Parts: sequence; structure tokens; C-alpha cells
Amino acid sequence: MMKIYSYQKCSTCRKVLDDLDKKGTKYELFPIYEQPPTKKELKRMLDTYDGRITKLFNTSGLEYKRLNLKEKLPGLTEEEAIALLASNGKLVKRPFVMDGESGWVGSKVR
Repeated sequence: MMKIYSYQKCSTCRKVLDDLDKKGTKYELFPIYEQPPTKKELKRMLDTYDGRITKLFNTSGLEYKRLNLKEKLPGLTEEEAIALLASNGKLVKRPFVMDGESGWVGSKVR
């Protein structure tokens, strides 16, 4: 079953969920701030995006800016970046959708 990490007040998340509901897609919903994706899920998603770690970050978010990650992220190892995402759901681009072994982040519904 599809797993979706989202934030209730996020308009992009609501749009994706609405689109999936219209298609009759079954999914399990998780609150991304309280329960971020696991390291394993983040690593699988990273493979989907060919190792481009910035694709997994909510680069327009306040937390990303507060932590000055635009400057710091290039100096982090993949493991450090994954650990940061797994520990802080506000940093994860949303919605974060796992569909089997792959998935997507953001507004694109597949």
C-alpha cells in the first residue's frame, strides 16, 4: 500500500491527496512533522532521484533557511543529510510518497 507523509495545512499535500482520492488510490497517511520518513525510506527515495539529496529537502521551508542548509548541505555526507531528514520532518519535501520501492516528493502524482 502507498505510504504518504504529509502536513495537514500544506496545500500541495491536500491537492495530491485529493487527486489520489479521485483516482480511488488506497494509501496510508502519516503526519510528516511528528513521524518523518525512516532512513531506509529516505535512502530508497534518494535512489529514485539519482542521488540528488537536495530533491528530498523542503528548500523553501523556514527550518531549511533557519539552519542555513543552503550553505551547509554541500558539506554534509549522504549519511549526515539522511539522518538530518529522518530527525526533522519539517526539512522533508512534502508530500513524501512511497509506492513500493520507489516514490516521489512534491506535487507530481504518478
